[in-house]
Amino acid sequence: MLTFAILMAVIIGDRAALAHGEAANHQQPTTQFNKQPTKGKIRTIQPTLITSTTTTPTMTSLQGGSSITNDNNKHCDRFPFLSLLRKNYQHQPVFLQAVEEMAINLEPLFSDPTHGEFYQRAFLVMAEPERTISFRVPWEDDNGNMKYNRGWRVEFNSALGPYKGGLRFHPTVDEGILKFLGFEQIFKNALTGLPLGGGKGGSDINPRAMSENEIRRFCQSFMTELHRHIGPSTDVPAGDIGVGGREIGYMYGQYKRLTNRHGEGVLTGKSMLFGGSHIRPEATGYGLVYISQIAIERKLGISLEGARCAVSGSGNVAQYAAQKLMQLGAKVITMSDSNGVLIFEDGMKEEDWKEIIHAKQVLRARLSSIEDDVTGRYVANETPWSVDVEYDFAYPCATQNEVTKAGAERLVKNGAKGLFEGANLPTDAEGQQVLRDNADSCPLYIPGKASNAGGVGVSGLEMSQNAVRLQWKPEEVDGKLKEMMAGIYSQMELSGDTLEKGANRAGFMKVAQTMKELGWVS
Repeated sequence: MLTFAILMAVIIGDRAALAHGEAANHQQPTTQFNKQPTKGKIRTIQPTLITSTTTTPTMTSLQGGSSITNDNNKHCDRFPFLSLLRKNYQHQPVFLQAVEEMAINLEPLFSDPTHGEFYQRAFLVMAEPERTISFRVPWEDDNGNMKYNRGWRVEFNSALGPYKGGLRFHPTVDEGILKFLGFEQIFKNALTGLPLGGGKGGSDINPRAMSENEIRRFCQSFMTELHRHIGPSTDVPAGDIGVGGREIGYMYGQYKRLTNRHGEGVLTGKSMLFGGSHIRPEATGYGLVYISQIAIERKLGISLEGARCAVSGSGNVAQYAAQKLMQLGAKVITMSDSNGVLIFEDGMKEEDWKEIIHAKQVLRARLSSIEDDVTGRYVANETPWSVDVEYDFAYPCATQNEVTKAGAERLVKNGAKGLFEGANLPTDAEGQQVLRDNADSCPLYIPGKASNAGGVGVSGLEMSQNAVRLQWKPEEVDGKLKEMMAGIYSQMELSGDTLEKGANRAGFMKVAQTMKELGWVS
């Protein structure tokens, strides 16, 4: 296991290689299992990686059936080879949304006269997880009552390396949500240039309704089951919504007790006291801003200095995206949580940012509670995308499908020149189409699998530091992160006529070719 991680340390040490290279309504915790469905403008890259010219018969066993939602119906005739997938997973609409969004960008590959059928087969294989682990998580509340929740780990694709992706603790979590996140993770990880596969996991617990001790007991119980399925060369989870440094610490402590293995890079996002990496908490937000900065400078010929930027969310990604934007001279106009939005007409001040950090990281409070302590005004039950505020660039960092068709139309109407996704799939299907249809006035759209890859990228760097028992300096990690995001941008430019298409095609082509060489698809 150590050999793989040391090899990765050597790979990421080569900066040149890197340059060509990672919320909803809350419910009370469940006391019994909920019912679950039984079914579980540069150039366009040419598909020249496939050396075999033999046409393999279509995988008819994976075809047939019908689509099940209005959005999917629009694509049935366009992508008939996805019919059975739609039928089998009609109870997982967000997962199907992610698949359809990817397919739209890969359509020229699917219709290629020589290799089109291969790409279709490869895509179908990628859309099925290699393994889905589900388990119950028993835990005891502060009153001595035994509670139960569901836990999952979706180990989606290991072609490039060990499964890598976060753990999400949130009442909306189910297998379909985790499949959507894991599917996106495959291509995100491929873009980083690091040898990482894709996976995702979590539980339908509600941490907001739990005490510190209850969270600790839950995390320990969750790891008691999960530990047998993970390892530095097998599967390396990290944090996500509801899982921060505190939860990672509790789970890593339980892993150490259960396995008597110490210093392993089996979890990332750890404290600096026991194997964490500098810049890891900031990495997703910083990386998001770095890649947007490159796009804005190269495509628009302007800088971020003085630009008005709308940020949604107030979690880890939003916090550090806002910080980096301010450091680069931009004006952060909004931040939000699931109850409302703070609007800073003249831009957020450093003192405002510190108040938000304290509220979210220390007090774990809602933004409404600090309205009198910041210079912005609070608007309840709204988001940055539902209020009429003028800004130049949008950074949705909250959750999936937060930017709807109406939100995207308002964004374009108010003169925004670009949208950079900090969350995973924060723009719904109709919102994405609005951006495509208005590419002349709003030319910059980078999907999350590229723009928020900095988090998993620095997680990979954390694994490498663990392997060699070293801790790199902050400026070294930050430098590697910048190079990584520059590498991702270069891949997008070379692989499609838009940044959106380039991101999706570059990630897919890398995984498809790897699977072919491994003999996993032909």
